[in-house]
Amino acid sequence: MSQSASGPSSAAPSDAAASDAAPLSPVLVRLPDGSEHRHPGHTTAMDIAAGISEGLARSVVAAEVDGRIVDSSRPLGELVADKAEGEPLDLRLLTSRDTEALDVLRHSAAHVMARAVMRLYDGVSLAFGPTTEGGFYYDFDLDVPISEDDFPKIEAEIKEIIKKKEPFERFILDRQEARKLCDDLDQDLKVEHIDTGLADQSTVSFYRQGEFVDLCRGPHIPDAGKIKAIKLMSVAGSHWKGDVSNRPLQRLYGTAFFDKKELKAFLAQIEEAKRRDHRVLGKQHGLFAINPEVGQGLCLWLPKGARVRVTLEDFLRRELLSRGYDPVFSPHIGRVELYETSGHFPYYRDSQFPPLFGSEVGGLLDSWSRRLEEGTIDKDGEDKLMAAVEVLGVELPDYKPSMSAERKRDVLHQWQLAHERYLLKPMNCPHHCHIFKAQSRSYRQLPLRLFEFGTVYRHEQTGELNGMLRVRGLTQDDAHIFCTEDQVEAEFRATIELTKFVLKSVGLDDYRIQLSLRDPDSSKYVGSESQWDAAESALRGVLEQSGLDFNEEPGEAAFYGPKADFMVRDCIGRSWQLGTVQLDYNLPERFQLEYNGRDNAAHRPVMIHRAPFGSLERFTGMLIEHFAGAFPMWLSPEQIRVLPLSDKSLEYAVAVAKQLDEAGLKVTVDSSGGKVQAKIRNAQLDLVNYMAVVGPKEAETGQIALRDRIDGDLGSMPVAEAIARLRNEVDERIVRQVASPVT
Repeated sequence: MSQSASGPSSAAPSDAAASDAAPLSPVLVRLPDGSEHRHPGHTTAMDIAAGISEGLARSVVAAEVDGRIVDSSRPLGELVADKAEGEPLDLRLLTSRDTEALDVLRHSAAHVMARAVMRLYDGVSLAFGPTTEGGFYYDFDLDVPISEDDFPKIEAEIKEIIKKKEPFERFILDRQEARKLCDDLDQDLKVEHIDTGLADQSTVSFYRQGEFVDLCRGPHIPDAGKIKAIKLMSVAGSHWKGDVSNRPLQRLYGTAFFDKKELKAFLAQIEEAKRRDHRVLGKQHGLFAINPEVGQGLCLWLPKGARVRVTLEDFLRRELLSRGYDPVFSPHIGRVELYETSGHFPYYRDSQFPPLFGSEVGGLLDSWSRRLEEGTIDKDGEDKLMAAVEVLGVELPDYKPSMSAERKRDVLHQWQLAHERYLLKPMNCPHHCHIFKAQSRSYRQLPLRLFEFGTVYRHEQTGELNGMLRVRGLTQDDAHIFCTEDQVEAEFRATIELTKFVLKSVGLDDYRIQLSLRDPDSSKYVGSESQWDAAESALRGVLEQSGLDFNEEPGEAAFYGPKADFMVRDCIGRSWQLGTVQLDYNLPERFQLEYNGRDNAAHRPVMIHRAPFGSLERFTGMLIEHFAGAFPMWLSPEQIRVLPLSDKSLEYAVAVAKQLDEAGLKVTVDSSGGKVQAKIRNAQLDLVNYMAVVGPKEAETGQIALRDRIDGDLGSMPVAEAIARLRNEVDERIVRQVASPVT
């Protein structure tokens, strides 16, 4: 938010005012080497860095204090509010070598970009400017549309700002002062956010850089000069706070690095990612299609793509059966009450399709109930709804306009409960709970491992859909293990090993595990604290014993339990969240699941959710990009193509193809006219793994001239020898990675 040219707003505190603040108490600081030092309360992380060496002070970007990233200029005495007397602050100085520092740099770059936009355009209203996995963005409301043609002038202004190396200065205002400052600066979106999003905050933090002031939690780099490489990437439409019913905004994306070489490598990765775009390759090689006439986000698996999917399913099905899993099937819909019991409805209501009713009135009442919940219905709207329901022949004698909104929802809900409501299945787990519950169970039958390739439906926003990677209908390789408390660690360990095996089989061996835990301050989670503590402790213990690289992420757990997510890097360095394992003490409680224990008493099982692929759509889309469409032999939709030299050899080519097919190989015959060199080139462009060239000589000797798509001519050999060679590559699931990572 740019201030007037005459200087800083009067609402921003001056240095003199800051000096009048009450002195901060001394702090005890513990460094990573274990040494402890006492400092005055006004001491900053930058002061401590300067005390160690001038070089370190020049390198410091931010600081980590008790696990929290803060400005290097933040007085440490402000951060001891929750510390017991005499307990030290754990301090880690962050430089460009630390991964956390890049996020701080990019957040600051978003401010610099916003400042440049405000210098170049009039009437800019600022929204938010967070970081993303590959950079940052800022949302703006302005009358003039920004296009990529405007990027050079914006980047030039950014470079001018960076050149001055002005510091980022933090200051605090109480809510009313903050509101007045934003109002004086004509920043109505920020005013609204203070009134609604920050209504429970007594004070609000801002950052000032030159004439630019922004409402922001921080942290930021010491000064803009730390940004050594920055580039605008794209522009898109968005909406205030992500709600399509709110004001439309313009979203400007960018990225930034500490080093120009890092930016160059990143841009090379972006170009390589474009070359590997699964949407382009999927169309080019006939793998899948998404047709608006069928529905956005609904994937049509074309024959070649379906072959890949079937291969993946068969591979995992055989593996699961050998590991003691039982196959099950469940319907594509279920009663709404089923998902109310599980907690999926209404927790994830915004990402679910509306309930299905047997009558028009059912949908009307559901919409009515939702509007009451959101507070978006007035008396006139309520009167119209009551009249419409009456016309449809439904009486709601217990509904009174004078009731509270909560009581009105209860009355509507009672009507809904008395009538059948169905939901397109958003999750498989409630169905599997009822499969467990369908028969009496003994401890002798546990663990019970149920698996299903179950299709579920999510009403993702149109703007979030992305080929096979983000769809509305997805098939999960879902399994649920019901076990005793004593079996939890062994079963969790086995699911981790299964996921590792699956990833290795497709050549994905560069990954880390994210242990997603609950946020203790959030109310979105269900279940008792003791259950959560037990679940998190069990998962952490197994991961520690396994020796796998993992990190903990508070606040990323599912609402019903903690989970371990496999974060996989593909061959060009991008990270994908694929396989997941979740521990759940909650659903067995909600569904009142029981088994008969050794003591002949009823006990509650523990539930483990696991899906090595995640979803077949997303997993396949990721593999298309990882392999650039050139699947390894065992997974390829067309493993070998027989190429007759001429029509005279077509009969022998068909006979060879029959032998290859009977050996379980995916084979086709190129019966088109033309020279064999053109047929070879077409097969290579179609990413066929092998070619079998046959002519009169091969027909006479019962051989084929085998060609590898990568290595070329392998020479002539008997058909049986070629089959043995190809079968070995399929059976061993050999993955040859021919695409080098971008560096």
